[in-house]
Amino acid sequence: MKTALTIAGSDSSGGAGIQADIKTMTMNGVYAMSAITALTAQNTTGVTGILESTPEFLKQQLDAIFTDIFPDAVKIGMVSSSKLIHEISEALKFYGAKNIVVDPVMVSTSGSRLINEDAVETLTKELLPLSILATPNIPEAEILSGIKINNRDDMLKAAEKINTDFGCSVLVKGGHDVNDANDLLCSGKNNFKWFNGKRIATRNTHGTGCTLSSAIASNLAKGFSLEDSVERAKEYISGALGAMLDLGKGCGPMKHNFNLSGKFAE
Repeated sequence: MKTALTIAGSDSSGGAGIQADIKTMTMNGVYAMSAITALTAQNTTGVTGILESTPEFLKQQLDAIFTDIFPDAVKIGMVSSSKLIHEISEALKFYGAKNIVVDPVMVSTSGSRLINEDAVETLTKELLPLSILATPNIPEAEILSGIKINNRDDMLKAAEKINTDFGCSVLVKGGHDVNDANDLLCSGKNNFKWFNGKRIATRNTHGTGCTLSSAIASNLAKGFSLEDSVERAKEYISGALGAMLDLGKGCGPMKHNFNLSGKFAE
């Protein structure tokens, strides 16, 4: 069985972070493992507290995973400090990790900041050059590229700059009023592909970034190409959003198990 590791923060409400990643990886047919960078106290309305793992304990988690069940892909989500990012990059290099997908989580869906200012620079210098793909949303792509994104042409410019500056492919996620859920993949100079999507009318989008990056990593682990992995991941997330799960008082979670069937699920 193929395996995938998520390195991210825990979401106590279950809609994002480690919890969303494990659900997504399981539903996409791989064995999921986790290394937790932080505990968060959060729900659908916001984040009320963050308790960060120590670098030493994060290293112990990574060593335990890589020396036993080696992951076929690695997804990296919320990492709030430079020390933790450095620990992750050292482990990935030491163990020769493959199929690394970085979701540069900077702000939660509810608007809470999830990364320190200095950690952004460390992430770009130490993690992005190791990755096969980065998956920023529009605000994150603006930070990484230094380009204000107002339209599709701006997305093209920002994606190419991120690819050039950091040496990884980049999937700039649409939405945020720029286009109708169309994502742009840049895999090199003048090497672009649009993945068109239909905006689904729901407020329950908590954890969409975590879910998309985990689905991509899962498909890479199974041996699909980068383009096919993105295509399959977008189809999965559309199904999870379209299932119209409605939980919580704020921006609720998706139904990750929308396609779950069998007697054990009844």
